[in-house]
Amino acid sequence: MKWWNMLERLDDFDRRILKILQTEGRMPNSELAERVGLSPTPCLRRVKGLERSGVIKSYRAILDRKSVGLGLTILVGIKVDGHRDDNAQAIQKALCAMPEVIECHLVSGETDFLLQVAVPDLESYEKFLLGTLLKLPMVKDIRSNVVIRTVKENVPLPLPDRL
Repeated sequence: MKWWNMLERLDDFDRRILKILQTEGRMPNSELAERVGLSPTPCLRRVKGLERSGVIKSYRAILDRKSVGLGLTILVGIKVDGHRDDNAQAIQKALCAMPEVIECHLVSGETDFLLQVAVPDLESYEKFLLGTLLKLPMVKDIRSNVVIRTVKENVPLPLPDRL
């Protein structure tokens, strides 16, 4: 189903459910139902429908990076040598296989890919940069930006109240 078709099908109850679950994903169904103004059975039916349709992709715990030993975040811009489809596919596959790369975006502008990399420290990033990223044959240029402090992250999507 196309995203715009799904948006047209979302009613006020669905939007309220989604807004709450984005911040409180472990909320019991009975409490969710009460907060959105439904009885538990129809609320659960809606949540299951949102999951089946792909609007709700998954549930997960968001970890504190420093607490798990990943205190350094680097934003990495990668320029690919030559804009051929086989290069783009190969580098995407390689980047997706790297556990240090926690986000990867194909972008327009000065770089072709923008990565978010999580590592314990600068020494670990240097090892990752020299031993992994720069060894990819299709990489033409890499620009690294060290994150000093994260101001905003893992926030709910700004769902429209009405279409």
